[in-house]
Amino acid sequence: MQFCTLFSGSSGNVVYLAGEHGAVLIDCGMSGKQTLDAMARAGLDTASVHAILITHEHSDHIKGVGVVSRKLGVPVYATEGTWDGMAATLGDLPMRDRVAIHPGESFFLDDLEVVPFSIPHDANDPVGYRFFLGRHSVAVATDLGYFSQTVCDAVSGSEIVLLESNHDPELLKSNPHYPARLKSRILGKKGHLSNEDSADAAVRLAQCGTKHLLLGHLSSENNTPEIAYRTAHGALSSAGAIIGQDVSLHVAARYQASFLYRY
Repeated sequence: MQFCTLFSGSSGNVVYLAGEHGAVLIDCGMSGKQTLDAMARAGLDTASVHAILITHEHSDHIKGVGVVSRKLGVPVYATEGTWDGMAATLGDLPMRDRVAIHPGESFFLDDLEVVPFSIPHDANDPVGYRFFLGRHSVAVATDLGYFSQTVCDAVSGSEIVLLESNHDPELLKSNPHYPARLKSRILGKKGHLSNEDSADAAVRLAQCGTKHLLLGHLSSENNTPEIAYRTAHGALSSAGAIIGQDVSLHVAARYQASFLYRY
């Protein structure tokens, strides 16, 4: 199993996961060219990608989906609600490449078992994903208004978790460029996970056996990698975890591939 983020943040999100017989992209929120170029720079074979899995229809998750799907000749998987929200923006895709999935119903792509699970976000039937390959599993849990019990149950026990750490609440509240309505949306139960809530989730995951935590989907204006890391590090340390021994902790880079995990 190989896992890494190619892009992560409010500007766009692309995640790469490979098993022995093929790879998938989770979201494609940068342009097709940027996505394929990022794979090339990271030494990842674009021909290994056999599918694109979408979490939800917001532009920072689907911008390059149509181009990459057509370029690589691979199908796109999303919930029916997500298809309703994004189909018109992807351009011409053959019906065979438009696959509907359902939260809680697992399926296989090559040697990967894929388990989509519902997430609390202001989109049409959004999901996160957990993947199983033999004895190993990895989860993608971003765009969370809060760390719900559904999400916790779905990802607990994953060796690697890409976990949202979107914003510092005080930076968000004092941001003069964000209108009150947008601030309320981000802070709401279907918005984005704050650093503090992400840190609490990180503790719960570490206690359930997660060995690698990758903080992602950071806001470009209302957060910094240093603040996100410090908040999670403090919570994990206070809970008795030794960073680098009991659990690794990193922050995903916004515009480049980072932390290629291998099992």
